[in-house]
Amino acid sequence: MADTKAHILVTDDEKGIRNTLKEILEFEDYEVSTAESGSEALEMISKEEVDLMLLDIKMKGIDGIETLRQIRTSGFEFPVIMISGHGTIDIAVEATKMGAFDFLEKPPDLNRLLLTVRNALSQQDLAKEVKQIKKKLPQIQEIIGESKAIIRIKSMIDKVAPTQSRVLITGENGTGKELVAKWIHEKSPRANAVFVEVNCAAIPADLLESELFGHEKGAFTGANEQRIGKFEQADGGTLFLDEIGDMSLDAQAKVLRALQENKITRVGGNESINVDVRILAATNKDLEQEIKNGNFREDLFHRISVIPIKVPALNERAEDIPLIAEACLKKLKTTDISFSSVKFTESGLNALKKRLWSGNVRELYNAVERLGILATDDLIDEEAVESVLSSKKIEDSDLSNLADSTSNFQDFKETAERIFLVKQLEKNDWNISQTADTVGLQRSHIYNKMKKYNIER
Repeated sequence: MADTKAHILVTDDEKGIRNTLKEILEFEDYEVSTAESGSEALEMISKEEVDLMLLDIKMKGIDGIETLRQIRTSGFEFPVIMISGHGTIDIAVEATKMGAFDFLEKPPDLNRLLLTVRNALSQQDLAKEVKQIKKKLPQIQEIIGESKAIIRIKSMIDKVAPTQSRVLITGENGTGKELVAKWIHEKSPRANAVFVEVNCAAIPADLLESELFGHEKGAFTGANEQRIGKFEQADGGTLFLDEIGDMSLDAQAKVLRALQENKITRVGGNESINVDVRILAATNKDLEQEIKNGNFREDLFHRISVIPIKVPALNERAEDIPLIAEACLKKLKTTDISFSSVKFTESGLNALKKRLWSGNVRELYNAVERLGILATDDLIDEEAVESVLSSKKIEDSDLSNLADSTSNFQDFKETAERIFLVKQLEKNDWNISQTADTVGLQRSHIYNKMKKYNIER
């Protein structure tokens, strides 16, 4: 610590040990406080800043392991060095799993003690520097909107993020399910650890197991070296399983086992590997219907959907469309100077509110980019919206006739979606990649919808 003395808290129920360690550390020019129990230490760290703790494992009342657990669950990140006169490998492993920096046996060797303290404080300084740098980096995109639905989503994120509960995020393609997952991670105690994403729909079924759990060298043809899977990569952090509804039943069974045991085994391996991962999952499918159809395991559904969050479609929160459109244009201006003088008129924003957004926020972003490029005199007004996006107006006669023919909202929505998709495929000569780019969806989602609505050329 460059300018101020590092503050070390020595916690041990033996007075002689406390005093000896205090004397040694003060001689090295550290500021030292002492506590004779876990409860006293917890009270002290709630009132004053601590840079490092030396913590005895065997104490009366709350022992060292439980004290460490409470320190970490309370969000304190300073390094903790465990000390014990009854050291075993099992205790050392358990303490390390819970976030202890190191483990020393009593009586500690003086040179090793001082070296461990210096290393721990250096790591703490580095962690603080990383945190400061992280604050200066671009932040996660905000969830934009002032509608009741979005206020509800933000409130739900604030409630569930600090917990370890698994969350299932549902909603149509392009609504922002990934963004919700990132904010849950960002506001969680795991925010400084990794956020690992897997798109289950984009990975072939025969490769998904290797992607999730890794594989050993020689496990199968082409496995020329060991590979660490997403579960191991996310250890200590968050694993986001996007489009989990597209996961094969075989892969579902293995994911379920990993969630039950907090252990994984690499493909071609025999060793069980402990993993500490928070699972967030997302899907655009109705998993309860998929369960009835035999495509999704009910036991896995209950494991991943402790907290369900439904992200509303853009058409269900039309009042947010002007805010989102302005934000999309602002983002485009930061990456492309050609958008710098482009502006929306009030009539242009109102025209966007009247349109049907089957691709949701992702489609709106693409539409804003298109409008910005084609805008006359750098103004996006009602006329520009109508001419550039002419095929998607809500008041179109086709949709009006469709609305007259059914009173069931789900039937209307799915029929309209099918009509729109067929028209776009025809416009693009049934080129799936080109259609996906045009409407702002991933190719896998186009294939899924074609299968869902039995669309063939």
